[in-house]
Amino acid sequence: MAKKILVIEDDKDIRDTIVYALEEEKYEVTSSEDAKILKSIHKLNPGIILLDNWLTEWKSDANGQQISKELKSNPATSHIPVIIISAVSDIKEIAEAGLADGYLRKPFDLTELLDIVKRHIK
Repeated sequence: MAKKILVIEDDKDIRDTIVYALEEEKYEVTSSEDAKILKSIHKLNPGIILLDNWLTEWKSDANGQQISKELKSNPATSHIPVIIISAVSDIKEIAEAGLADGYLRKPFDLTELLDIVKRHIK
């Protein structure tokens, strides 16, 4: 059975590239341009979430760091690894403050993407 990955990335080209690379590795991938998909997270039951840091669709103006912190603070979703993706220089600090399991700095190569997924997926 394929392991499930949820990709939340608002840049279509980046999202499509991530999805393609993961599907080539036989993962079952669900993707979205915004965080509204998290309303159905229990139905999706992902083994990992790849989350862009610059999303504005969640509550008011929450970003990936805040979304990650909510997911990791909720007993129903805290077990799901969250990897924050961003081009900002302080991505490590952002990921730590968001309680994320890891981070991926843009631009990244596909080997980096696959390595971090393999390390964290459940």
